[in-house]
Amino acid sequence: MENRGQKRMEDVEELPADKRACNSQDSKSSTSDSSAQSQSQEANGASSGHENTDADMDTSSSDSKSPPSHSEGEQDKEDTDYGSCDSDDDDGEDPRHRVLQDVQWGRSSEDKEKLSSLVTRLSEEIDLCLQLTGLTELCEVLSFCTEDSFSTVMADTLSRVLVNLANHESNADIMLLAIRAITYLSDVYPRSVALLVKHETLPALCQRLQTIEYLDVAEQCLQALEKISKDEPVACLNAGAIKAVLSYIDFFSTSLQRVAVSTVVNICRKLSSESPSPFMDAVPILCNLLQYEDRQLVENVAICLTKITDQVSQSPEMLDQLCSYGLINQSVHLLNLNGHTTLSQPVYNGVIGLLRKLSSGSTLAFRTLYELNIGYRLKEILSTYDISHSVSSTHPINAGSNQVHEVLKLVIELLPSSPVEDNQLALEKGSFLVSQPDLLQQFGADILPVMIQVLKSGANAYVSYGCLSAIHKLTCLSHSADFVDLLKNANILSVLAGILSRKDHHVVAVALQMAEVLLGKYKDAFLNSFIKEGVFFAIEALLNSDRGQQNPVSGFIQGSADDSQKQVPKEVVKCLCQCFERSISTSSQTCKIEKDSVYILATRIKGCFFGPEVFDSQKSLTDVLQNLKHLSAALDDLMTVPIDAHALHDEKFFSILNQIIERLNGKESVSTFEFTESGVVKALANYLSNGLHQRKFSKGDPEGDNLPFVGNKFEAFTRLLWSDGGATSSVLIKKLHNSLSSLENYPIVLSQFLKQRNSHATIPNGCSTSYPILRVRFVKAEGETCLRDYSQDLVTVDPLCYWDAVDQYMWPKVHLKPVESVEAKDQAMECHSSQLRSTSISCQGESSSHMEIDSPIASQLQGSQEEDQEQLPDSGGENTSSSEEDTSPSEEEDALPRLLFRLEGLELDRSLTVYQAILLHKLKSASETTNDSKLSGPQTITYERAPQLTDSCNDLTPLGSIMDNDENHPFLSYLFARRLGLSHKRTNPRAFDILFLLKSLEGMNRFLFHLICHERINAFGEGRLENLDDLRVQVRPVPYAEFVSSKLTEKLEQQLRDSFALSTCGLPPWFNDLMDSCPFLFSFEVKSKYFRLAAFGSQKVHQHPQHLSSSSNVHGEGRPATGSLPRKKFLACRENILESAAKMMELHGNQKVVIEVEYSEEVGTGLGPTLEFYTLVSRAFQNPDLGMWRSDRSSFAGKPKEVSGFLVAPSGLFPRPWSDASAAFPNVLQKFVLLGTVVAKALHDGRVLDIPFSKAFYKLILGQELSSFDIHFIDPELCKTLVELQALARQRKVISETQSDARAAKCDLSFRGTNIEDLCLEFTLPGYTDYVLAPHSANDMVNLDNLEEYIKAIVHATVCNGIQKQVEAFRSGFNQVFPIKHLGIFNEEELETLLCGERDLFNMNEVLDHIKFDHGYTSSSPPVEKLLEILNEFDKEQRRAFLQFVTGCPRLPPGGLASLNPKLTIVRKHGSDSSETDLPSVMTCANYLKLPPYTSKEKMKEKLIYAITEGQGSFHLS
Repeated sequence: MENRGQKRMEDVEELPADKRACNSQDSKSSTSDSSAQSQSQEANGASSGHENTDADMDTSSSDSKSPPSHSEGEQDKEDTDYGSCDSDDDDGEDPRHRVLQDVQWGRSSEDKEKLSSLVTRLSEEIDLCLQLTGLTELCEVLSFCTEDSFSTVMADTLSRVLVNLANHESNADIMLLAIRAITYLSDVYPRSVALLVKHETLPALCQRLQTIEYLDVAEQCLQALEKISKDEPVACLNAGAIKAVLSYIDFFSTSLQRVAVSTVVNICRKLSSESPSPFMDAVPILCNLLQYEDRQLVENVAICLTKITDQVSQSPEMLDQLCSYGLINQSVHLLNLNGHTTLSQPVYNGVIGLLRKLSSGSTLAFRTLYELNIGYRLKEILSTYDISHSVSSTHPINAGSNQVHEVLKLVIELLPSSPVEDNQLALEKGSFLVSQPDLLQQFGADILPVMIQVLKSGANAYVSYGCLSAIHKLTCLSHSADFVDLLKNANILSVLAGILSRKDHHVVAVALQMAEVLLGKYKDAFLNSFIKEGVFFAIEALLNSDRGQQNPVSGFIQGSADDSQKQVPKEVVKCLCQCFERSISTSSQTCKIEKDSVYILATRIKGCFFGPEVFDSQKSLTDVLQNLKHLSAALDDLMTVPIDAHALHDEKFFSILNQIIERLNGKESVSTFEFTESGVVKALANYLSNGLHQRKFSKGDPEGDNLPFVGNKFEAFTRLLWSDGGATSSVLIKKLHNSLSSLENYPIVLSQFLKQRNSHATIPNGCSTSYPILRVRFVKAEGETCLRDYSQDLVTVDPLCYWDAVDQYMWPKVHLKPVESVEAKDQAMECHSSQLRSTSISCQGESSSHMEIDSPIASQLQGSQEEDQEQLPDSGGENTSSSEEDTSPSEEEDALPRLLFRLEGLELDRSLTVYQAILLHKLKSASETTNDSKLSGPQTITYERAPQLTDSCNDLTPLGSIMDNDENHPFLSYLFARRLGLSHKRTNPRAFDILFLLKSLEGMNRFLFHLICHERINAFGEGRLENLDDLRVQVRPVPYAEFVSSKLTEKLEQQLRDSFALSTCGLPPWFNDLMDSCPFLFSFEVKSKYFRLAAFGSQKVHQHPQHLSSSSNVHGEGRPATGSLPRKKFLACRENILESAAKMMELHGNQKVVIEVEYSEEVGTGLGPTLEFYTLVSRAFQNPDLGMWRSDRSSFAGKPKEVSGFLVAPSGLFPRPWSDASAAFPNVLQKFVLLGTVVAKALHDGRVLDIPFSKAFYKLILGQELSSFDIHFIDPELCKTLVELQALARQRKVISETQSDARAAKCDLSFRGTNIEDLCLEFTLPGYTDYVLAPHSANDMVNLDNLEEYIKAIVHATVCNGIQKQVEAFRSGFNQVFPIKHLGIFNEEELETLLCGERDLFNMNEVLDHIKFDHGYTSSSPPVEKLLEILNEFDKEQRRAFLQFVTGCPRLPPGGLASLNPKLTIVRKHGSDSSETDLPSVMTCANYLKLPPYTSKEKMKEKLIYAITEGQGSFHLS
């Protein structure tokens, strides 16, 4: 009875303490259990998370239909594409098929004769022994025969005989074999099921289960009933099969329990409300089964209960009966965090829907849910579940299949509307809430804050409407003063002000209804806040806008049939106002909100609650707003002060800024509306940048001379903001984010209506596409006389092509050529023809298939974004042929845009695809979240001659050439080099200023050490600091997470899940602009998806070989997906790991393949050995003998720290300075090229490295420039000394410039009491005496006169000249795999996580949530509890060793244990009789730990440490 159905055969003798790889034998399931699981999985249609982990471990990919051959196996072992092991095509004319058909026909005939003979024998035989023999032979024949071997007459006769034998009470063996034959017959000939039912098979089987005499017979009865229930569920229900299979379910093993419950699932598909007793009697048993720990069993039980609840949902009495069985309590028990990770997504959603249906029809359920504090559970679900997952990426939104939607429906159901007199149920619910106000108050305290957070995060229209509806109902029902405080603390009015600016009239209408309720019930508490938070002004804006301007279409959600059902010819469109109702009539789909309802509501609110004295917007301004306006005006006035008056600037700026900060931190809070409307942001941005953030830098621009002065302003700003440790900066960052959330209106493009179909596009080259095309009518613009008219026909256009291709197609057709000589005319036509052919070839390569569109996507995402798009850019970008290197001036002129395209009078952006440009235009008048159904009809586009381009924008001067000698150059370069396009300033100027100020604050935070150090050096030089110890910087930067915008991150999450928009480049331009200029606004997770999209194409946005996002694999089970990339095997040698790595990169480094490693003389292959390979390569690169890295030296002396042949650098690895004359230098450069290639390939394949680069080296990888202050992240002691020497040099320079003899006499220009000359410093690099600091010789001594030159020489040698070629070599190796520029969106910490995984190994508090237990172990098993205690006691190195033992890598992927894929699984190991002597073993390709059940914790720890210590370095069978 305790057998839990082992999936794995454990008959292989264990090798001591090794890491075992997966092989085909070890990974196969036993036949009986796999069949049982497959049966139960077929019944569980809603769950997709039951995959057998072991079934995914087979690394071979040979087709089961293809006979294996030795030669193929040898070829695959060397370098064969995993995904290319296909058999020959199944050609119908193949002679082999005819032979197989003949063989099959002959075998069927033979089986038919055997069956006829056996049926005759069994029907006539009386002798028990002969009957047993006959049944045995029959079972053998049935297990191998096919459906062609049967006829209906034979099946009918055989059914009658088997039923009679199954009722043979005197012989258990005959009963067992007869029921087994019934099971086989039902499987091989499904039409026999009806015949078996006719011959009373079901009563016989049910009787054997209700009075169990023989356990094996009962088990076989379960198998038979499961087969029959698939085809005859109603007959099984009427025969009492539910009660029969559940009565003694506790006596069966887990695998058979699953079969029993699968039978109930099959029956529940055809429940009848006429006779509910057969299934209602089973509810108590099913509720009890919900407490079991077997996930598959619990999921099937939940499905049964959900279907039962659906069947009786219209009967309050039956629902109350369900509640009396404890269904509510057991269901709520599943709604916890562990349950969320245990149950699959559909089943988990179904449990929430079950509670909603119970609450809808049962007052008892309604009351029980409140008493169980369901609000807390729902709050936990919304808090831990990523709201961004609430939008389907490939299918239209299905309101019944999403977790957030189900939660919102349940919340709304628990908040009844105003009771109607004839609705007894509503009256009972309302009276209960009136009698129990504390329960409602607690429910509101749990739900309200999290829903406010959801609204702030930029949720889509559906979720926003649901949250607002719930909050509106809660406001109507609540009457307590505590609820008023709850609303104020949640800042509900600020949220309403932002929502009222949206364009969706459903959401706006609910927001206005809520505002009316707040003013009606709590006018005294909220009236002033309506003005302070800007709600009143938002309502006025609605009244001033056109009536009915809100877009009603965006309030509709497109729904579609379930994937398993046939597609309906017409999609069902549900209105938002109907989506949360209990039942939606398919006949009535009209919107309940009238066109003028928003205008009427706004008018009523203004007329009822705001008197005439409020109408004057100037008089209604708050004191806070007026004060901030005065301060912003003072900042603007400060711009008129001459820039050379530094002291006056600093004094006035400090005064104004202090007042602003005091106001922000004052007792009276500053609302988002007040902060935004005051103009403080614009004034600050304008003053700090001296107006440069609104203009470009060009050669000879005098504004460039003011950059040092701008740097001084930012230094002063930094000193003030971080004077209190960063608290003030955090307040300002939060205010800016709130303002940005309220002002930004970036659109989301959801391409939901488009379906794949073959289409033909005339433009660019008459190619066929696998996606819809656009139909366009080109019309000549009015007043255009130089072009022909081309408006007679519609033209089909490939949506992926760029406007340059359209230009090339249209120009020959509309251009009126001047009458010149025939020769010139022919030459012009030839030129146009060649250009058209060139463009067609290019575009065909880009858009031949939307699944192979990496190039246009990558170029569109990372292509150069023009700062100002008023002038058309050159067309010599991605879409024009670049094969001809030498072009004549006439050809270059022809390459310029010749036509200008407009849609509805507005110019279309040529830097975008046709699809993007048209869609962007449509979005300007649509809602923030929209679909692209507006593109399904014909588009009318006008064309005219393009104006001649005059001055190019390519003469922008890099900041480095303007201010090479300024130490603030890295900060200012970061701030101005990748600025937001000025087009954002035209569309939303206030958001543009906020973004610039946020980028300034993030840059100040990033360069905090630099700015403060430089400011203190200047202060020391000017005499404001007197002690060198005052130069130390101890401030801490603000956590990076504070700069992330949750709303913009949410929007990008929604956009990135729209697969069609990705594959067709249908991404809004703001997506790329913000990611290029302000990547700090987005979370690391969404940036990782963007990176994979830009670098590897749309297929790898959500698919990652090592760590999958939760959106692509909810439970993290199964073999990781790698898109369509093929896999290659590579044979590596452990003894020469770097040579193997070089060979691997030479063969596959620049190929789009995923490499899997196996080692010579080892059987292991797959994920585990591959991860270990990258770990070994990482450690090999840390060998000090390679001469690649700086050594850890203390005070410029000492020996490098080495541990077991590896270099240990506390600050991380940074390139060692080398001079070009060194003989070893070329070999070092080769190693850096190899390192760059390995790093890039690891990123491409999703592998984790174990190499600790320094922060400064990550900056170099990202293409950033280093300064003297970056040495702090390389050698802190050297940096400290250099800073002090810089301060002395600065002091001497100031003295010499002022020529103040009196001050010179007072100043001590010695280094801590020692003259510079007495330090005996030579012009050699500290720690590297062989590196001479040019242009001096090694014998030159440092003195006060050449001190500044000495410092610059050290800095250049350390972070510039001495390591420049090494960095270039690394980047060149990296670019061989994919362009390194794609990494530019990450900061240094994020890049380390991307390359090396999580720094923190795992949090013990979260381990249980992300580990799977199976094969005899559960989370409460004593060995599992001992293991968790041991892991908690391990130190860092032991945990690293444990991870490498189990996964092949000592570090977890980004995201930690939650992202580990496959999931870490712990199972019971069945070995020898004495488990105390067995060692733990693993299968690294599945992250599978087989742990013996040790009796003591000490023994387990001893064996585990021995295994993880001695079991490294080989992969064998276990």
